[in-house]
Amino acid sequence: MDTSLISNLALGFSAALSLTNVFYCFVGVTIGTLIGVLPGMGPVAAVAMLLPTTYALDPSAALIMLAGIYYGAQYGASTTAILVNIPGDAAAIVTCIDGHQMAKRGHAGSALGISAIGSFIAGCFATLVIAAFAPPLTQFAFKFGAAEYFSLMVLGLVGAVVLATGSLLKAFCMVLLGLLLGIVGTDVNSGVFRFTFGLGELQEGIDFVPLSMGIYGFSEIMKNLEISMTRDLVPAAMSTVIPSRQELKDSAAPIVRGTLIGSLLGVLPGGGALLSSFASYTLEKKLAGEKADPPFGQGNIRGVAGPESANNAGSQTSFIPMLTLGIPSNAVMALMIGAMMIHDIVPGPQVMSNDPRLFWGLIVSMWIGNLILIVLNLPMIRIWVQLLRVPYRWLYPAIIVFCCIGVYSINGNPWDIWVTVFFGFVGYVFYKLNCEGAPLLLGFVLGPMLEENMRRALLLSRGDPSTFLTSPISCALLMTALFMVLIVVAPAIRKKREVAFRD
Repeated sequence: MDTSLISNLALGFSAALSLTNVFYCFVGVTIGTLIGVLPGMGPVAAVAMLLPTTYALDPSAALIMLAGIYYGAQYGASTTAILVNIPGDAAAIVTCIDGHQMAKRGHAGSALGISAIGSFIAGCFATLVIAAFAPPLTQFAFKFGAAEYFSLMVLGLVGAVVLATGSLLKAFCMVLLGLLLGIVGTDVNSGVFRFTFGLGELQEGIDFVPLSMGIYGFSEIMKNLEISMTRDLVPAAMSTVIPSRQELKDSAAPIVRGTLIGSLLGVLPGGGALLSSFASYTLEKKLAGEKADPPFGQGNIRGVAGPESANNAGSQTSFIPMLTLGIPSNAVMALMIGAMMIHDIVPGPQVMSNDPRLFWGLIVSMWIGNLILIVLNLPMIRIWVQLLRVPYRWLYPAIIVFCCIGVYSINGNPWDIWVTVFFGFVGYVFYKLNCEGAPLLLGFVLGPMLEENMRRALLLSRGDPSTFLTSPISCALLMTALFMVLIVVAPAIRKKREVAFRD
């Protein structure tokens, strides 16, 4: 196994270290850091908006760049969280609590430094986890038939509902709406038009890029324009971003614990970086107890080191179910699957066997990207700080134009722009109703595959629905999904869940 892993990583290094792939890795992590630093965008909106630009790229370069944007944004988001108390991404909300207090006390450099160091360590370890566990999971996935894939997708959608923030009912409705949007178009078996309402443009279904860009790109712009982002601290200068020896000593154990938590929770549907950072902060606060000096919430560096390590580890291990099973664990992974489909790559275990250079090149590029990020973040932090002074009203017109050009360039059809605008307003309404867009996007991506595998399984069993229970793997997956539903609807668990997400 060790020899196989070394040979696979050698193949990955040969692919990832090509001049083209290194360049697009650099472009991806730089854009990701920039997006993370500018409050209000986040990695999902960034990946959605830049998805059209990857259409003309080589598939390997496209995926490497999009992946770099994702984990690069996790790095950049901590900068605004620490300096101006505005998280660049939802996963950086926890970093605001102690990171901003450290900045107020004159320790902004130490907070930013330990954030970058913890993120680098966590990212490198999480990449090793992917490299070690992806091959056996891929081999296991080859045992899956139609019934097993159907049950796996049901489990993924149930997980997206259970782990979504806010109301369970709203999350369920969003998944259901995503499933309905996914079946718009022509039924591949019967040729019947479904939900096209006589519009010829809908006969091929709703395109993934306009929908995702509208839900996450345009709606984010509308949301940010009405939010007053008060920036109460933008330091003109910082003495150093290298933490002291004592700060490194205090942060060592939280970084290790956060890395392990993020690596485990990142693979859960709907989990990833957000759930990992909250879990890490809660653990560190409980371990420190009342003896913490300074107390948590008043500038304790462990409240920065743990969550920052966890959210970066979680963001990278979320690639595992996407790469091995073809199942997205969060909205960004759904966008990554959309990018694979744009390049005619069928997501799932066959990617590693059919195109090992792409598979292992993407994994190894994460090491290269993390190295680039540590170089970008520590010496250039003062440059990123200056970007915080740019008013958002100067940015959004250029973002809108860029989005429209990107959407139009894929098919050369103005219809796609109108679809993007429509879903932009829909996404804004969802925001007003406190409905998450991620469950809808997961339902939209998984819907057609869910239907296809359900039909295939029923055809093979001649219409016998018990086929989903006679297979041990399929039955275990469905029982797990049922168990998750029963647990989360229990009154005690539901109450604790609501309190946890509210806190």
